[in-house]
Parts: sequence; C-alpha cells; structure tokens
Amino acid sequence: MKVTLRRVGLFGGTFDPPHLGHVAALRDAWASENFDEIVVTVAGDPYLKSNEGAITPAQRRLGMAEAAFAELAGVRVSDMEIRRSGPTYTIDTARELLTEEVALTLIIGADVVPQLSRWREAETLSSLVTLYVLPRGDDMVTIPIGWRGTIASMEPVDLSSTLTRERLENGENPHGLVPDAVIPLL
Repeated sequence: MKVTLRRVGLFGGTFDPPHLGHVAALRDAWASENFDEIVVTVAGDPYLKSNEGAITPAQRRLGMAEAAFAELAGVRVSDMEIRRSGPTYTIDTARELLTEEVALTLIIGADVVPQLSRWREAETLSSLVTLYVLPRGDDMVTIPIGWRGTIASMEPVDLSSTLTRERLENGENPHGLVPDAVIPLL
C-alpha cells in the first residue's frame, strides 16, 4: 500500500524579533509549496549567532513568534528547540519531525545557503530534507551541490531582524517593520 506523505515545511530562526519579511516568506512558502503544515521553530541557543551580542530570552522570542504568525494558515509555532538544553541544531529538529509519513522541506533565506556546510551533520541533513530558498537582496542563489530544493520566485523583502533591532534602538516607529501583534511585545 502506498503511503501519502505529509508535506511539512520547517522554518527555524532566532526571531529577534520576527518581522514582516518572515511573514511574507511563510505566506509565499505556503502558497507555492502545497504544504500540509509549516512548523516554525524558535532557536533556544542559536550557536551560529553566539558572537552577535545579547539575544532576547527564548521565551520572549517564542511569544513574539506566536503573535507574529498566529493568523497564518497552516503555520504552527513550536518550542521544541527551546526545550532542548544547549545549542540548537537543525539536524536534531529534522529528526524529531521526520517520520515515515513526512516529507520535510527546510525553508531558509538565501543568506543562510553559504552557511549550510558549517551546520552540524550537514551531509546527513541534506539527505533528509529538501530546501525552499527565499531570495534576499540582489544576490544570485543556487541550490548547493549535494542538496535538493527549489528557489522561491517571490520578490525579496528588504528587512532583517538586525535592521529591525537597529531601527528600534534609534527610536523609529516599528509599524511597517514587524506585525502589529508583535509591537506590544517589543
């Protein structure tokens, strides 16, 4: 008997804070990839960002992500990475989500593609997931050798969490940067 696979998108991040670019990315992935569900995971201890200074506490970032993505169809925000102790690795999350009935697609920004080779167990991860790569800026993007995937056709959104934090630190109004539901949580 043939098993119908559930198509699950995995969109992980620090979400410090989640911004309108994240919302646009999830809407695009949902509309383009025919997912049954998209799981958003908030990094508990984002090891690749340890040199970037203070990171907002994980539970607060989780609350912001829940508020930011609450209205999006098919999206579920998970605390699975926060519940783990120590650094957060995508390979562990993929293994937790994968079953014989799940086809897992990793939704990432083009800025992440050059870092994939540095990820823990990257070769194993490349055999477990496909990629859905979202454009960032004007950079040309290709799927790395050894990986399978698709490059999104959406227009790049010129926002990042770093830019959002900088603007907020300069006293700028957060409207137009983050979802309205996130503003009271900043």
